[in-house]
Amino acid sequence: MNKTIRKAVFPVAGFGTRFLPATKAMPKELLPIVDKPLIQYAAEEAIAAGVDTLIFVTGRNKRAIEDHFDANPELEAILRAKGKEAQAEMVRNIVPAGIECMFVRQAEQLGLGHAVLCAERAVGGDAFTVLLADDFLTDYEPGVTADLVQAFAASGKSQLSVMEVDGPEIAQYGVVVPSVSGAGIAGLVEKPSASDAPSNLASIGRYVLTPDFFDTLRGLRAGTGGEIQLADAINIHAQSGLVEMVRLNGKRFDCGSVAGFMAASSHEFASRGFR
Repeated sequence: MNKTIRKAVFPVAGFGTRFLPATKAMPKELLPIVDKPLIQYAAEEAIAAGVDTLIFVTGRNKRAIEDHFDANPELEAILRAKGKEAQAEMVRNIVPAGIECMFVRQAEQLGLGHAVLCAERAVGGDAFTVLLADDFLTDYEPGVTADLVQAFAASGKSQLSVMEVDGPEIAQYGVVVPSVSGAGIAGLVEKPSASDAPSNLASIGRYVLTPDFFDTLRGLRAGTGGEIQLADAINIHAQSGLVEMVRLNGKRFDCGSVAGFMAASSHEFASRGFR
């Protein structure tokens, strides 16, 4: 199996209801952290890890994401005519040369596992990375995805990014069941109570997955709400000794919530030296 990761999947079909009315017409993924949309941070992280194909799994009212990553020669021309060369280059280089963007429609929101499955044809038979833009990861270069890609190159096994979460908040995450040997993970339990959590290691929104995950996802039964969960597929592969974990470097903010989004914005604002 080829251990080079060139394709990244971004599930971006959600409605972003926690941010209404701001997200009534604008995708949540385009909300800016300071001066850059959430989704662009994730795309740049993937590119820094060596990815050259960005696959966005979109839904209705998400055309603006495609427009953001598309060329805009009219805007560039206007900026250059006004002598704003730096801004024109910024617009031009949102997607660097050699990077391909693909857009796949998820007609119904049937869970994260279903969103990943929608990308199967675009991914093909290659291993790939999955990035959830809601998880804003910062203060570490070249980035969490690069760590996962490196770990996959070493072992050929699927990789999860995990962080330590202590206390009742662990119930908000998929939680790792540690293996006896400590070399991998033995399972993944989705949102256990704090008293039942098998560890304090929570899975966050970065993954490298082998292509056989698509077969596993197809075979899953839909759970609550008719959704197909990626965590269930990860648990199956982990029970067969096929999944490893990489501990988070840097800081993580949950931008799926308003509080997390505001905290990320404040942190990024301060870290860039704005006043």
